[in-house]
Amino acid sequence: MPRTPTGESSIARAVRIVSAFTPQDTSLTVSEIARRTGLHVATASRLVAELAAHGLLERGPDREVSVGVRLWELASRASPTSSLRESAMPFLEDVHSVVGHHVQLGVLDGDDVLFIERLSAREAVVNYSRVAGRLPVHVSSVGHVLLAFGSPELQQRVLGGPFERYTERTVSTSDQLRALLAETRRRGFSLLHGHVHEEAASVAVPVRDRLNTVVAGLSVIVPNDTRAEVHVPVLLAAARGLGRHLPVRPVTVDDVPRAPGPARRC
Repeated sequence: MPRTPTGESSIARAVRIVSAFTPQDTSLTVSEIARRTGLHVATASRLVAELAAHGLLERGPDREVSVGVRLWELASRASPTSSLRESAMPFLEDVHSVVGHHVQLGVLDGDDVLFIERLSAREAVVNYSRVAGRLPVHVSSVGHVLLAFGSPELQQRVLGGPFERYTERTVSTSDQLRALLAETRRRGFSLLHGHVHEEAASVAVPVRDRLNTVVAGLSVIVPNDTRAEVHVPVLLAAARGLGRHLPVRPVTVDDVPRAPGPARRC
């Protein structure tokens, strides 16, 4: 595939262009794309034209560029979370009908929570997350659930910081986070008051598959008051129901016990 003098492939540059779009900036000019990607304007313009010709990007009436429907279609079709989202929807709807505020499902992606589904209501409390949006694991209740029941390597990496702060109550030290994770493991759920927005509290429970592996977090975003914890039972019931509908994770080579090898001579 064609490469720049620096050795970067055209695919790598195309990925940089697509990654320039954010949930806040869904339409960009070619000049802004070039600035965000560090590409020459002529190079950015040529690659944008090629991506648009394949439907991966689209041009608006004022020549602004946005993500194309074709890219969304391909991403949705190939998403590894699609079966989880489909299985979860009836349970999210049940929780939403009871709680009447934001209900969301998140999975771990790197050191972030990636929210793969959300149901909302017009009069619901403020919420920063969105479908395909991200939050650092130390900030959200879903993140605390995934981190508390995650691998020691993940915990050690996140506990090392840094800790981006959203409000005065956001976790800001490893000692604070370690204590909250211990509380989450003890209680079986996470409850955070005002960690992302002062007016909102988030409550999350783990979603476990039939091998008892935590694969996601289910949460509600509700007003930041003393009643937030009353939503735990409905969340736990929904998470258990969802877990029973998830497929069993395929057994891999690493799951098969190995017979001890011959003793080595010293």
